[in-house]
Amino acid sequence: MKAVVIRLFRLFFGLFLYAAGIVLTMQAHIGYAPWEVFHAGLAKVLGLQIGTVSILVGLVIGIAVMLFGEPLGFGTVCNMVVVGLFMNILLGSGLFAELSNPVLGVVQLIAGLFVISLASYFYISSGFGAGPRDSLMVLLSRKTKFFVGTCRGAMEVSVTLVGFLMGGLLGWGTLLSAVLIGFCIQITFKVLHFDPKKVVHEDFVSSYRKLGLFMQAQNINKKV
Repeated sequence: MKAVVIRLFRLFFGLFLYAAGIVLTMQAHIGYAPWEVFHAGLAKVLGLQIGTVSILVGLVIGIAVMLFGEPLGFGTVCNMVVVGLFMNILLGSGLFAELSNPVLGVVQLIAGLFVISLASYFYISSGFGAGPRDSLMVLLSRKTKFFVGTCRGAMEVSVTLVGFLMGGLLGWGTLLSAVLIGFCIQITFKVLHFDPKKVVHEDFVSSYRKLGLFMQAQNINKKV
């Protein structure tokens, strides 16, 4: 059961870092992140809020990667919900002020990308299932045999261009993020000797059963 606790810590710590990384890139104030450009553009086309579009895109990607054999797990669902909650908390806390200096903005943007890369390591390695976008990155790497960083970079550039064509806001920081995120992930994974393709993820049912057994064991220990 100790292993379950460690895995849960890795999952939620990773999701918290992911939210922190996104907030850092947002508060750098030099352009929307690539996926947010896509979400904003699609929101204009569909007449929906960006948050709603983000959830819908996550669901579509999740179903797509599942059809290609990538498991959807407890971590996948948490990624869709918990990251947004952590972002709201961090933005509301005022810990990360919006920068007005473009040079400092670049430094903070790059720092945020490395935080996102480290976050991906933690929550993917938990084995509870990667987030829908990271699952797509791993799937593309598995199918094409390209490095995960290369696949992530290609994804970011693609969604940025499509989002811009749909009317999403584009800044030079957006292009910087799209180009650098793949390198940041590749460097981080290499330093940590981590290959996400080797992680065996549990499906949602298996995780639910294990978490249920863990909670039962905790209740028994309390009674004893």
